[in-house]
Amino acid sequence: MGGRLAGRRLAREAAARLGSRISEARRRRNWTQARLGDGVGLSNARISQIEAGNGTGVTVETLFALSYALGIPLRLEFARDAAHDPIDAGHLKIQELMLRLAHRAGRARMFELATRPLDTGHSIDVCQRDDARRVLYIEECWNTFGNINAAVRSTRRKIAEAQQLAVALAGERDPYRVAACWIVRATRTNRALLARYPEVFGATFTGSSALWVRALTDATAEPPAELGLVWCDVGATRLFAWRRQAA
Repeated sequence: MGGRLAGRRLAREAAARLGSRISEARRRRNWTQARLGDGVGLSNARISQIEAGNGTGVTVETLFALSYALGIPLRLEFARDAAHDPIDAGHLKIQELMLRLAHRAGRARMFELATRPLDTGHSIDVCQRDDARRVLYIEECWNTFGNINAAVRSTRRKIAEAQQLAVALAGERDPYRVAACWIVRATRTNRALLARYPEVFGATFTGSSALWVRALTDATAEPPAELGLVWCDVGATRLFAWRRQAA
């Protein structure tokens, strides 16, 4: 019942706005109500009612006919659904998982950390700071891939920039260690990609995937020194190890 009442109220408001727009457009053209009515098959009296805001019973067909006659485009559509996921939902879900795991481990966590303060286009998807072990975790989250070569170069650049940040945090005598890992959504496409280029991925991600999963999920574990790659399930609820394949 509440929805029906709300619909009735909104319809009256929309009819008033449309009626006003139709009246203004007709007057700008120096048309009479009779002339506009003749163009769309409505009586002079009905045009008068619509312009006065009493057009709640007007059909969509009639509204488009009025739009065509006046030469004013009519857009009839629903606004964006608030329940609809954003464009980057897959990527965002992986980031959400990694931030949740960092929180559970008691580590400081940062979302889209800019590695170049003056260039926000360069940022780390998720950064964790483990003060107890003095480690900065660089986590790159991948829902889909575009250019693998560029992605690897970008990660290595971010590692180098994070190492400068690690020195800034604690000084050159005892800087934080930087450990980096890719978290990849385990879709069929991504699995096939890694299987198709085993030497490329094997030579790049030399850190133990199993140890990386443990480091990312266990507050007491130490991350490998080498760049790692782990799988994230399609629903972005858990991590599991990537098993390397021989070429």
